Amino acid sequence: MNNFVWYLLTMAGVTYLIRMLPLVLIKKKITNKYVVSFLYYLPYAVLTVMTVPAVFYATGNVWSALVGFIVALIVAYFEKGLMTVALCSCGGVLITELILRYLV
Repeated sequence: MNNFVWYLLTMAGVTYLIRMLPLVLIKKKITNKYVVSFLYYLPYAVLTVMTVPAVFYATGNVWSALVGFIVALIVAYFEKGLMTVALCSCGGVLITELILRYLV
């Protein structure tokens, strides 16, 4: 077997173990409020860590990405919907890209 198959089997085994072990090892309900709170917010933290760095490389210029990120934060702060936040952010990026194109 070539190396790719070994790598694939190793990755599949590690992924399976990570998902299977908590189900096998933890039999009773978790009652510790700190652990429950940690597990509740963990997916949001992981999603943020994966998404935010990619935002700054999504456009042709880091400045337009920064403007889009700030616009998204401001609109989201006012509890607008996801579509509104995305459209405002895209609009901010578009306007910034147009301004930077004419300045350079």
